[in-house]
Amino acid sequence: MTLTSSIPVLRVSDYPRAKAFWTEALGFECIEEGGDPARFGIFRRDAATVFVDAWHGADPETSPGWRAYFHIDDVDAFAASLDWRPIIGPGDKPYGMRELEVLDPDGNRLCFGQDI
Repeated sequence: MTLTSSIPVLRVSDYPRAKAFWTEALGFECIEEGGDPARFGIFRRDAATVFVDAWHGADPETSPGWRAYFHIDDVDAFAASLDWRPIIGPGDKPYGMRELEVLDPDGNRLCFGQDI
């Protein structure tokens, strides 16, 4: 089992404003969005990726969403190797990922996902 990448998850209060910043000001491409209207986006430039999340509110201290996302090649093997109890998963998601979530000792929600 190998961790293949990590992605920061940034909280924003205004998704359209954040999307404009990432695409127009910084030159990232929006490669995927979620919600109707969109409240979540995946932005990529070269080998860098960032998740932008307005679903959970802008305050990372009080919002329940992920703080970081890690791609992994075998989420079940990773889950079996942990000396830490997952809070969710592993389980398949409708967007084509198999995911496992854990909380670190400070309450940061970390998600580990594998392409299905």
